[in-house]
Amino acid sequence: MAIEAVELVMTALAAGAAAAAKETATDAVKKAYDGLKSGVRRLIGRLPDDPEELAAELAAANVGDDAAVLEAARAVLREADPEGARAGKYHVTVTDSKGVQIGDGNTMNLEF
Repeated sequence: MAIEAVELVMTALAAGAAAAAKETATDAVKKAYDGLKSGVRRLIGRLPDDPEELAAELAAANVGDDAAVLEAARAVLREADPEGARAGKYHVTVTDSKGVQIGDGNTMNLEF
């Protein structure tokens, strides 16, 4: 659960940053993104620039137990990509798998 929560928050932060940076960003996107950043800062005290450091701190802080941060992440994704959110794009469950890629535009070469 913790890893899925970390990935959800990391994805939402990236999507929110990209969407909020556009001139066409709505107030709802900006508000949701600001809310998520505030929640992360409340949880871990800061917002590291390094993604690996941020992921490690989110995992250490048990972000999966913080319902407010998780809902803020979902709100960012709903606002930044409403069609993807409705289609279930950000709800992925993977168990007992190897070599799995989640996301858009990935490439994988497998050799057996």
